[in-house]
Amino acid sequence: MSLFRKKSINQLIQSSKKGKTLKKDLTAWDLTLLGIGAIIGTGIFVLTGTGALKAGPALTLSFIVAGLACAFAALCYAEFASLVPVSGSVYTYSYATLGEFVAWIIGWDLVLEYLLATSTVSVGWSGYFQSLLKGLFGFELPDALTAAPGAVPGKATFFNLPAFLIVLVITFLLARGITESKRANNIMVIIKILVVLLFIFVGVQYVKPANWTPYMPFGYQGVFSAAALVFFAYIGFDAVAAAAEETKNPQRDLPRGLLYSLGICTVLYVVVSGIMTGMVPFKLFAQDQSHPVSLALVQTGQNWVAGFVDLGAIMGMTTVMLVMLYGQTRIFFAMSRDGLLPKKFSDVHEKYRTPYGATWFLGLIAALIGALVPLDKLAELVNIGTLAAFTLVSFGVLVLRKTMPDVKRPFKVPAVPVVPILSIIFCVFLMTQLAAITWIAFVIWLTIGLVIYFGYSRKHSVLSQAE
Repeated sequence: MSLFRKKSINQLIQSSKKGKTLKKDLTAWDLTLLGIGAIIGTGIFVLTGTGALKAGPALTLSFIVAGLACAFAALCYAEFASLVPVSGSVYTYSYATLGEFVAWIIGWDLVLEYLLATSTVSVGWSGYFQSLLKGLFGFELPDALTAAPGAVPGKATFFNLPAFLIVLVITFLLARGITESKRANNIMVIIKILVVLLFIFVGVQYVKPANWTPYMPFGYQGVFSAAALVFFAYIGFDAVAAAAEETKNPQRDLPRGLLYSLGICTVLYVVVSGIMTGMVPFKLFAQDQSHPVSLALVQTGQNWVAGFVDLGAIMGMTTVMLVMLYGQTRIFFAMSRDGLLPKKFSDVHEKYRTPYGATWFLGLIAALIGALVPLDKLAELVNIGTLAAFTLVSFGVLVLRKTMPDVKRPFKVPAVPVVPILSIIFCVFLMTQLAAITWIAFVIWLTIGLVIYFGYSRKHSVLSQAE
Protein backbone atom coordinates (compact mmCIF):
# COMPACT_ATOMS: atom_id res chain seq x y z
CA MET A 1 0.00 0.00 0.00
CA SER A 2 1.68 3.17 -1.23
CA LEU A 3 2.00 6.10 1.16
CA PHE A 4 1.70 8.44 -1.80
CA ARG A 5 -1.37 7.03 -3.54
CA LYS A 6 -3.46 9.86 -4.96
CA LYS A 7 -7.08 10.63 -5.66
CA SER A 8 -7.62 12.07 -9.11
CA ILE A 9 -9.43 15.40 -9.41
CA ASN A 10 -12.30 13.49 -11.03
CA GLN A 11 -12.50 11.07 -8.08
CA LEU A 12 -12.55 13.96 -5.59
CA ILE A 13 -15.38 15.73 -7.41
CA GLN A 14 -17.40 12.52 -7.84
CA SER A 15 -17.04 11.55 -4.16
CA SER A 16 -18.55 14.92 -3.20
CA LYS A 17 -21.71 14.07 -5.16
CA LYS A 18 -22.40 10.69 -3.54
CA GLY A 19 -24.90 10.13 -0.72
CA LYS A 20 -26.23 13.07 1.27
CA THR A 21 -24.62 16.27 0.00
CA LEU A 22 -23.95 19.63 1.62
CA LYS A 23 -26.24 22.55 0.77
CA LYS A 24 -24.99 24.94 -1.98
CA ASP A 25 -25.92 28.43 -0.80
CA LEU A 26 -22.82 30.70 -0.99
CA THR A 27 -21.98 33.46 -3.52
CA ALA A 28 -18.83 35.59 -4.09
CA TRP A 29 -20.35 38.22 -1.77
CA ASP A 30 -20.93 35.64 0.98
CA LEU A 31 -17.40 34.22 0.55
CA THR A 32 -15.83 37.70 0.77
CA LEU A 33 -17.73 38.40 3.99
CA LEU A 34 -16.82 34.90 5.22
CA GLY A 35 -13.14 35.76 4.64
CA ILE A 36 -13.42 39.16 6.33
CA GLY A 37 -15.33 37.47 9.15
CA ALA A 38 -12.40 35.11 9.67
CA ILE A 39 -9.65 37.72 9.34
CA ILE A 40 -10.78 40.84 11.19
CA GLY A 41 -10.94 40.00 14.88
CA THR A 42 -8.18 39.24 17.36
CA GLY A 43 -5.53 40.58 14.97
CA ILE A 44 -6.82 44.12 14.70
CA PHE A 45 -8.38 44.45 18.16
CA VAL A 46 -5.77 42.61 20.29
CA LEU A 47 -2.48 41.75 18.56
CA THR A 48 -1.85 45.32 17.35
CA GLY A 49 -0.78 46.23 20.90
CA THR A 50 1.66 43.33 21.29
CA GLY A 51 2.96 43.88 17.74
CA ALA A 52 3.56 47.59 18.39
CA LEU A 53 5.76 46.72 21.38
CA LYS A 54 7.93 44.54 19.09
CA ALA A 55 8.11 46.82 16.02
CA GLY A 56 7.09 50.29 17.20
CA PRO A 57 5.34 52.47 14.58
CA ALA A 58 6.87 50.16 11.92
CA LEU A 59 4.05 47.75 12.80
CA THR A 60 2.52 48.93 9.50
CA LEU A 61 5.47 47.28 7.71
CA SER A 62 4.96 44.10 9.74
CA PHE A 63 1.37 43.87 8.51
CA ILE A 64 2.54 44.39 4.92
CA VAL A 65 5.18 41.61 5.25
CA ALA A 66 2.65 39.18 6.74
CA GLY A 67 0.06 40.27 4.16
CA LEU A 68 2.48 39.58 1.28
CA ALA A 69 3.08 36.04 2.57
CA CYS A 70 -0.68 35.53 2.63
CA ALA A 71 -1.22 37.15 -0.79
CA PHE A 72 1.17 34.75 -2.52
CA ALA A 73 -0.42 31.81 -0.68
CA ALA A 74 -3.93 33.10 -1.53
CA LEU A 75 -3.14 33.03 -5.26
CA CYS A 76 -2.08 29.38 -4.90
CA TYR A 77 -5.24 28.59 -2.92
CA ALA A 78 -7.34 30.29 -5.58
CA GLU A 79 -5.94 28.06 -8.35
CA PHE A 80 -6.61 24.88 -6.37
CA ALA A 81 -10.01 26.00 -5.07
CA SER A 82 -11.30 26.68 -8.59
CA LEU A 83 -9.79 23.42 -9.92
CA VAL A 84 -11.02 21.12 -7.10
CA PRO A 85 -14.30 22.62 -5.75
CA VAL A 86 -14.57 20.11 -2.91
CA SER A 87 -14.65 20.42 0.91
CA GLY A 88 -11.34 20.00 2.71
CA SER A 89 -9.27 22.97 1.52
CA VAL A 90 -5.53 22.25 1.27
CA TYR A 91 -6.02 18.72 2.65
CA THR A 92 -8.03 17.83 -0.46
CA TYR A 93 -5.59 19.58 -2.81
CA SER A 94 -2.67 17.68 -1.26
CA TYR A 95 -4.50 14.38 -1.80
CA ALA A 96 -4.66 15.12 -5.54
CA THR A 97 -1.07 16.34 -5.92
CA LEU A 98 1.22 14.99 -3.20
CA GLY A 99 -0.51 11.78 -2.13
CA GLU A 100 -2.39 10.37 0.87
CA PHE A 101 0.39 10.54 3.47
CA VAL A 102 1.13 14.23 2.83
CA ALA A 103 -2.63 14.91 2.72
CA TRP A 104 -3.02 13.31 6.15
CA ILE A 105 -0.14 15.36 7.57
CA ILE A 106 -1.61 18.61 6.26
CA GLY A 107 -5.13 17.65 7.38
CA TRP A 108 -3.83 16.93 10.87
CA ASP A 109 -1.92 20.22 10.70
CA LEU A 110 -5.15 22.07 9.81
CA VAL A 111 -6.86 20.53 12.85
CA LEU A 112 -4.18 22.28 14.91
CA GLU A 113 -4.73 25.57 13.06
CA TYR A 114 -8.51 25.84 13.11
CA LEU A 115 -9.28 24.15 16.41
CA LEU A 116 -6.72 26.11 18.42
CA ALA A 117 -7.56 29.34 16.58
CA THR A 118 -11.18 28.97 17.68
CA SER A 119 -10.05 28.38 21.27
CA THR A 120 -7.54 31.26 21.16
CA VAL A 121 -10.10 33.77 19.92
CA SER A 122 -12.65 32.59 22.49
CA VAL A 123 -10.23 33.68 25.23
CA GLY A 124 -9.87 37.17 23.68
CA TRP A 125 -13.66 37.37 23.24
CA SER A 126 -14.10 36.52 26.91
CA GLY A 127 -11.86 39.44 27.95
CA TYR A 128 -13.78 42.00 25.88
CA PHE A 129 -17.15 40.55 26.96
CA GLN A 130 -16.26 40.80 30.65
CA SER A 131 -15.05 44.38 30.09
CA LEU A 132 -18.37 45.24 28.41
CA LEU A 133 -20.39 43.59 31.21
CA LYS A 134 -18.52 45.62 33.80
CA GLY A 135 -18.81 48.86 31.83
CA LEU A 136 -22.53 48.57 31.06
CA PHE A 137 -23.93 46.83 34.14
CA GLY A 138 -21.13 46.94 36.74
CA PHE A 139 -21.32 43.13 36.87
CA GLU A 140 -18.25 40.97 37.40
CA LEU A 141 -17.98 37.19 37.31
CA PRO A 142 -16.28 35.37 40.22
CA ASP A 143 -12.50 35.16 39.63
CA ALA A 144 -12.66 31.37 39.40
CA LEU A 145 -14.82 31.59 36.23
CA THR A 146 -12.97 34.39 34.39
CA ALA A 147 -9.86 32.63 33.01
CA ALA A 148 -7.95 29.35 32.59
CA PRO A 149 -5.93 27.98 35.54
CA GLY A 150 -2.82 30.11 36.14
CA ALA A 151 -3.70 32.59 33.37
CA VAL A 152 -3.90 35.63 35.67
CA PRO A 153 -1.04 36.13 38.20
CA GLY A 154 -2.33 36.62 41.74
CA LYS A 155 -5.84 35.34 40.99
CA ALA A 156 -7.30 31.90 41.67
CA THR A 157 -8.76 31.18 38.23
CA PHE A 158 -10.02 27.71 37.22
CA PHE A 159 -12.33 27.91 34.20
CA ASN A 160 -13.06 30.53 31.52
CA LEU A 161 -16.86 30.32 31.48
CA PRO A 162 -17.60 33.02 28.83
CA ALA A 163 -15.06 31.45 26.43
CA PHE A 164 -16.68 28.03 26.92
CA LEU A 165 -20.24 29.27 26.41
CA ILE A 166 -19.60 31.37 23.27
CA VAL A 167 -18.04 28.38 21.46
CA LEU A 168 -21.08 26.25 22.37
CA VAL A 169 -23.43 28.93 20.97
CA ILE A 170 -21.43 29.04 17.71
CA THR A 171 -21.41 25.23 17.52
CA PHE A 172 -25.21 25.22 17.85
CA LEU A 173 -25.49 27.80 15.03
CA LEU A 174 -23.17 25.83 12.71
CA ALA A 175 -24.96 22.56 13.41
CA ARG A 176 -28.27 24.16 12.35
CA GLY A 177 -27.10 24.95 8.80
CA ILE A 178 -25.00 27.05 6.45
CA THR A 179 -27.82 29.49 5.60
CA GLU A 180 -28.32 30.52 9.25
CA SER A 181 -24.57 30.72 9.83
CA LYS A 182 -24.12 32.83 6.68
CA ARG A 183 -26.77 35.37 7.72
CA ALA A 184 -25.33 35.76 11.22
CA ASN A 185 -21.80 36.15 9.83
CA ASN A 186 -22.80 38.74 7.20
CA ILE A 187 -24.62 40.96 9.73
CA MET A 188 -21.76 40.87 12.26
CA VAL A 189 -19.11 41.51 9.58
CA ILE A 190 -20.89 44.63 8.33
CA ILE A 191 -21.19 45.95 11.92
CA LYS A 192 -17.50 45.37 12.70
CA ILE A 193 -16.34 47.03 9.45
CA LEU A 194 -18.44 50.09 10.36
CA VAL A 195 -16.76 50.12 13.80
CA VAL A 196 -13.28 49.95 12.23
CA LEU A 197 -14.19 52.82 9.86
CA LEU A 198 -15.49 54.84 12.86
CA PHE A 199 -12.13 54.37 14.61
CA ILE A 200 -10.27 55.51 11.47
CA PHE A 201 -12.50 58.59 11.07
CA VAL A 202 -12.18 59.66 14.73
CA GLY A 203 -8.61 58.51 15.37
CA VAL A 204 -7.00 60.26 12.39
CA GLN A 205 -7.94 63.60 13.98
CA TYR A 206 -5.70 62.83 17.01
CA VAL A 207 -2.61 61.62 15.15
CA LYS A 208 0.64 63.32 16.22
CA PRO A 209 3.45 62.66 13.70
CA ALA A 210 5.99 62.93 16.57
CA ASN A 211 4.70 59.57 17.86
CA TRP A 212 5.98 57.94 14.65
CA THR A 213 9.58 58.93 15.49
CA PRO A 214 11.69 56.84 15.56
CA TYR A 215 9.70 54.84 13.02
CA MET A 216 11.72 51.63 13.39
CA PRO A 217 13.04 51.64 17.00
CA PHE A 218 13.92 47.91 16.97
CA GLY A 219 15.24 47.73 13.41
CA TYR A 220 14.26 45.15 10.82
CA GLN A 221 14.46 42.34 13.39
CA GLY A 222 11.61 44.02 15.28
CA VAL A 223 9.59 44.33 12.06
CA PHE A 224 10.06 40.64 11.16
CA SER A 225 9.46 39.44 14.72
CA ALA A 226 6.18 41.40 14.85
CA ALA A 227 5.26 40.08 11.37
CA ALA A 228 5.57 36.48 12.63
CA LEU A 229 3.26 37.40 15.53
CA VAL A 230 0.64 39.46 13.65
CA PHE A 231 0.51 36.79 10.96
CA PHE A 232 -2.18 35.39 13.28
CA ALA A 233 -4.26 38.40 12.21
CA TYR A 234 -4.57 36.95 8.69
CA ILE A 235 -5.36 33.39 9.65
CA GLY A 236 -8.72 32.30 8.39
CA PHE A 237 -8.87 33.56 4.82
CA ASP A 238 -8.00 30.01 3.76
CA ALA A 239 -11.21 28.82 5.47
CA VAL A 240 -12.99 30.32 2.45
CA ALA A 241 -11.51 27.46 0.41
CA ALA A 242 -13.13 24.97 2.79
CA ALA A 243 -16.53 26.29 1.63
CA ALA A 244 -16.02 25.03 -1.95
CA GLU A 245 -18.69 22.34 -1.76
CA GLU A 246 -21.31 24.79 -0.50
CA THR A 247 -20.61 27.48 -3.14
CA LYS A 248 -23.04 27.97 -6.05
CA ASN A 249 -20.33 28.74 -8.63
CA PRO A 250 -17.01 27.71 -7.02
CA GLN A 251 -14.82 28.09 -10.14
CA ARG A 252 -15.67 31.78 -10.39
CA ASP A 253 -16.55 32.81 -6.85
CA LEU A 254 -13.89 31.08 -4.69
CA PRO A 255 -10.87 32.98 -6.14
CA ARG A 256 -12.81 36.24 -5.82
CA GLY A 257 -13.80 35.58 -2.22
CA LEU A 258 -10.21 34.67 -1.24
CA LEU A 259 -8.51 37.65 -2.89
CA TYR A 260 -11.14 40.32 -2.17
CA SER A 261 -11.31 39.52 1.55
CA LEU A 262 -7.51 39.45 1.93
CA GLY A 263 -7.05 42.74 0.05
CA ILE A 264 -9.71 44.61 2.04
CA CYS A 265 -8.36 43.39 5.39
CA THR A 266 -4.71 44.21 4.58
CA VAL A 267 -5.63 47.83 3.78
CA LEU A 268 -7.66 48.14 7.01
CA TYR A 269 -4.83 46.61 9.12
CA VAL A 270 -2.18 48.97 7.77
CA VAL A 271 -4.38 52.06 8.18
CA VAL A 272 -5.55 51.15 11.72
CA SER A 273 -2.04 50.29 12.99
CA GLY A 274 -0.67 53.53 11.49
CA ILE A 275 -3.35 55.68 13.14
CA MET A 276 -3.13 53.81 16.45
CA THR A 277 0.65 54.29 16.81
CA GLY A 278 0.22 57.92 15.72
CA MET A 279 -2.39 58.67 18.40
CA VAL A 280 -0.27 57.60 21.40
CA PRO A 281 3.41 56.59 21.98
CA PHE A 282 3.69 52.85 21.23
CA LYS A 283 5.23 52.12 24.66
CA LEU A 284 1.89 52.99 26.22
CA PHE A 285 0.48 49.67 25.01
CA ALA A 286 2.62 47.89 27.60
CA GLN A 287 0.02 49.02 30.18
CA ASP A 288 -2.65 46.75 28.71
CA GLN A 289 -2.21 44.64 25.58
CA SER A 290 -5.70 43.10 25.66
CA HIS A 291 -7.56 46.02 24.00
CA PRO A 292 -5.03 48.45 22.42
CA VAL A 293 -7.47 50.15 20.02
CA SER A 294 -9.81 51.09 22.89
CA LEU A 295 -6.81 52.17 24.97
CA ALA A 296 -5.64 54.64 22.29
CA LEU A 297 -9.13 56.14 22.15
CA VAL A 298 -9.44 56.41 25.94
CA GLN A 299 -6.06 58.20 26.10
CA THR A 300 -7.37 60.84 23.68
CA GLY A 301 -10.62 61.26 25.60
CA GLN A 302 -12.85 59.46 23.09
CA ASN A 303 -14.48 57.09 25.58
CA TRP A 304 -17.75 56.89 23.64
CA VAL A 305 -15.93 55.58 20.54
CA ALA A 306 -13.96 53.15 22.75
CA GLY A 307 -17.30 51.61 23.80
CA PHE A 308 -18.24 51.04 20.15
CA VAL A 309 -14.81 49.50 19.52
CA ASP A 310 -15.37 47.04 22.38
CA LEU A 311 -18.68 46.06 20.75
CA GLY A 312 -16.97 45.75 17.34
CA ALA A 313 -14.26 43.55 18.89
CA ILE A 314 -16.88 41.21 20.34
CA MET A 315 -18.63 41.00 16.94
CA GLY A 316 -15.29 40.56 15.19
CA MET A 317 -14.12 37.71 17.36
CA THR A 318 -17.52 36.01 17.15
CA THR A 319 -17.31 35.83 13.35
CA VAL A 320 -13.69 34.61 13.51
CA MET A 321 -14.73 31.71 15.73
CA LEU A 322 -17.71 31.00 13.49
CA VAL A 323 -15.58 30.74 10.33
CA MET A 324 -12.69 28.86 11.99
CA LEU A 325 -14.95 26.20 13.48
CA TYR A 326 -16.82 26.00 10.16
CA GLY A 327 -13.54 25.35 8.30
CA GLN A 328 -12.50 22.75 10.85
CA THR A 329 -15.73 20.78 10.57
CA ARG A 330 -15.50 20.71 6.75
CA ILE A 331 -11.92 19.41 6.82
CA PHE A 332 -12.91 16.70 9.34
CA PHE A 333 -15.87 15.89 7.08
CA ALA A 334 -13.58 15.47 4.03
CA MET A 335 -11.02 13.35 5.92
CA SER A 336 -13.79 11.10 7.26
CA ARG A 337 -15.33 10.70 3.80
CA ASP A 338 -11.91 9.53 2.57
CA GLY A 339 -11.79 6.93 5.36
CA LEU A 340 -8.89 8.56 7.23
CA LEU A 341 -11.15 9.30 10.21
CA PRO A 342 -14.17 7.32 11.48
CA LYS A 343 -17.18 7.46 9.12
CA LYS A 344 -19.34 9.00 11.85
CA PHE A 345 -17.69 12.38 11.17
CA SER A 346 -18.96 12.48 7.55
CA ASP A 347 -22.60 11.76 8.40
CA VAL A 348 -24.83 14.56 7.09
CA HIS A 349 -27.91 15.55 9.13
CA GLU A 350 -31.18 14.68 7.32
CA LYS A 351 -32.78 18.07 7.98
CA TYR A 352 -29.93 20.58 8.36
CA ARG A 353 -27.56 19.02 5.76
CA THR A 354 -24.51 19.70 7.94
CA PRO A 355 -21.89 17.32 9.39
CA TYR A 356 -23.83 17.41 12.66
CA GLY A 357 -21.83 14.93 14.77
CA ALA A 358 -18.43 16.32 13.69
CA THR A 359 -19.60 19.87 14.44
CA TRP A 360 -20.60 19.07 18.04
CA PHE A 361 -17.53 16.88 18.67
CA LEU A 362 -15.09 19.59 17.55
CA GLY A 363 -17.11 22.39 19.14
CA LEU A 364 -16.96 20.75 22.58
CA ILE A 365 -13.18 20.20 22.30
CA ALA A 366 -12.57 23.82 21.20
CA ALA A 367 -14.77 25.10 24.05
CA LEU A 368 -12.88 23.08 26.68
CA ILE A 369 -9.44 24.14 25.37
CA GLY A 370 -10.48 27.83 25.46
CA ALA A 371 -11.79 27.40 29.00
CA LEU A 372 -8.75 25.58 30.39
CA VAL A 373 -5.60 26.70 28.45
CA PRO A 374 -4.00 30.20 28.79
CA LEU A 375 -3.97 32.43 25.67
CA ASP A 376 -0.19 32.79 25.28
CA LYS A 377 0.22 29.01 24.94
CA LEU A 378 -2.13 28.85 21.96
CA ALA A 379 -1.38 31.69 19.48
CA GLU A 380 2.07 30.69 18.21
CA LEU A 381 1.03 27.05 17.70
CA VAL A 382 -1.76 28.28 15.44
CA ASN A 383 0.72 30.36 13.42
CA ILE A 384 3.15 27.50 12.78
CA GLY A 385 0.34 25.18 11.70
CA THR A 386 -0.98 27.75 9.22
CA LEU A 387 2.43 28.59 7.77
CA ALA A 388 3.11 24.89 7.20
CA ALA A 389 -0.23 24.58 5.36
CA PHE A 390 0.52 27.62 3.17
CA THR A 391 3.96 26.20 2.30
CA LEU A 392 2.48 22.88 1.18
CA VAL A 393 -0.30 24.39 -0.95
CA SER A 394 2.28 26.56 -2.74
CA PHE A 395 4.46 23.50 -3.35
CA GLY A 396 1.37 21.64 -4.58
CA VAL A 397 0.82 24.24 -7.34
CA LEU A 398 4.35 23.62 -8.62
CA VAL A 399 3.83 19.85 -8.58
CA LEU A 400 0.46 20.00 -10.36
CA ARG A 401 1.78 22.35 -13.07
CA LYS A 402 4.46 19.73 -13.78
CA THR A 403 2.35 16.55 -13.53
CA MET A 404 -0.92 17.88 -15.02
CA PRO A 405 0.05 20.75 -17.33
CA ASP A 406 -2.98 20.39 -19.64
CA VAL A 407 -5.81 20.25 -17.09
CA LYS A 408 -8.30 23.12 -17.39
CA ARG A 409 -7.69 25.76 -14.69
CA PRO A 410 -10.54 28.28 -14.20
CA PHE A 411 -8.07 30.46 -12.24
CA LYS A 412 -4.29 30.38 -12.81
CA VAL A 413 -1.58 31.66 -10.47
CA PRO A 414 0.33 34.35 -12.39
CA ALA A 415 4.11 34.19 -12.88
CA VAL A 416 4.61 30.50 -12.00
CA PRO A 417 7.07 29.39 -10.59
CA VAL A 418 7.95 32.81 -9.11
CA VAL A 419 4.78 33.39 -7.04
CA PRO A 420 4.63 29.90 -5.42
CA ILE A 421 8.37 30.03 -4.65
CA LEU A 422 7.99 33.49 -3.08
CA SER A 423 5.09 32.14 -1.01
CA ILE A 424 7.25 29.24 0.25
CA ILE A 425 10.18 31.59 1.06
CA PHE A 426 7.98 34.07 2.99
CA CYS A 427 6.22 31.32 4.97
CA VAL A 428 9.39 29.40 5.88
CA PHE A 429 11.08 32.67 6.89
CA LEU A 430 8.20 33.58 9.23
CA MET A 431 8.32 30.06 10.71
CA THR A 432 12.00 30.61 11.61
CA GLN A 433 10.96 33.67 13.64
CA LEU A 434 8.83 31.57 16.01
CA ALA A 435 10.06 30.35 19.41
CA ALA A 436 11.82 26.98 19.85
CA ILE A 437 9.11 25.75 22.24
CA THR A 438 6.55 26.27 19.46
CA TRP A 439 8.55 24.02 17.14
CA ILE A 440 8.82 21.34 19.84
CA ALA A 441 5.05 21.39 20.44
CA PHE A 442 4.46 21.25 16.67
CA VAL A 443 6.67 18.16 16.30
CA ILE A 444 4.83 16.46 19.20
CA TRP A 445 1.48 17.20 17.49
CA LEU A 446 2.72 15.75 14.18
CA THR A 447 4.02 12.66 16.00
CA ILE A 448 0.56 12.03 17.46
CA GLY A 449 -0.82 12.39 13.93
CA LEU A 450 1.63 9.79 12.58
CA VAL A 451 0.56 7.30 15.27
CA ILE A 452 -3.11 7.76 14.26
CA TYR A 453 -2.32 7.46 10.55
CA PHE A 454 -0.32 4.23 10.78
CA GLY A 455 -2.57 2.82 13.52
CA TYR A 456 -5.96 3.55 11.90
CA SER A 457 -6.13 5.78 8.82
CA ARG A 458 -3.84 3.91 6.44
CA LYS A 459 -5.81 0.67 6.48
CA HIS A 460 -9.27 2.31 6.65
CA SER A 461 -8.60 4.70 3.76
CA VAL A 462 -11.11 4.46 0.88
CA LEU A 463 -8.16 4.04 -1.52
CA SER A 464 -6.78 1.26 0.69
CA GLN A 465 -10.13 -0.57 0.63
CA ALA A 466 -10.18 -0.27 -3.16
CA GLU A 467 -6.71 -1.83 -3.37
